[in-house]
Amino acid sequence: MDKILVGLKRVVDYNVRIRVKTDGSGVETDGVKMSINPFDEIALEEALRIRERGEASEVVVFSIGPSDAQQQLRTGLAMGADRAILVEAADAVDPLSAAKVITKLIEAESPELVILGKQAIDNDNNQTGQMVAALWDRPQATFASKVELADGKATVTREVDAGLETIEVDLPAVVTTDLRLNEPRYVKLPDIMKAKKKPLDTTPIADFGVAPDDAFEVSEYAPPPQRSKGVMVEDTAALVAALKDKGLI
Repeated sequence: MDKILVGLKRVVDYNVRIRVKTDGSGVETDGVKMSINPFDEIALEEALRIRERGEASEVVVFSIGPSDAQQQLRTGLAMGADRAILVEAADAVDPLSAAKVITKLIEAESPELVILGKQAIDNDNNQTGQMVAALWDRPQATFASKVELADGKATVTREVDAGLETIEVDLPAVVTTDLRLNEPRYVKLPDIMKAKKKPLDTTPIADFGVAPDDAFEVSEYAPPPQRSKGVMVEDTAALVAALKDKGLI
């Protein structure tokens, strides 16, 4: 295999407590730690392991987002990716528009394997990977917890409601990763310094001929309601009575 293409999305770090802006226009990001979407980090780790086994020669990472996403791409380069591509977009990009951009990148890069996180933790859409496979007209294997490559095929173990399912797809293909696929490596300072010398190309999203889809619009953001205080009860009878008062039984 010559090349693996991996997507990295810039999101609010999973350890940060999300706060909604006072005007309800979005999530507060000023002064907030941003990082690689955890599922995408797993996708990159798997691509690097495939390359280290000698089953691929190059790992290319990309991101679609603001110029600040270069920070996450540099982290991907520090993990071990060979080069990076930033498709610069000032506004948030919906899943279908992102899939169209990724398809254009695929046409330019001709990878044998595209690995994406199964979803992003900021919107939890779980749509982009499937849309890419449809637009590319290639097989897909989602929610991967194990990936094996041999003889131009990918054997993927995936987690489903009933347990584990193993499928085989012809390459090129799209694979989306689940949490239990691997544990991403720790980035060391020397690797961060080396990453600064690796190529990172920036291209405006307009150059791909893709305009953000206006099929839907988010009208307002609101935090979840605060939980009410618990009630202390003395015995089982009082517990049952309290649950009846709340209409829960």
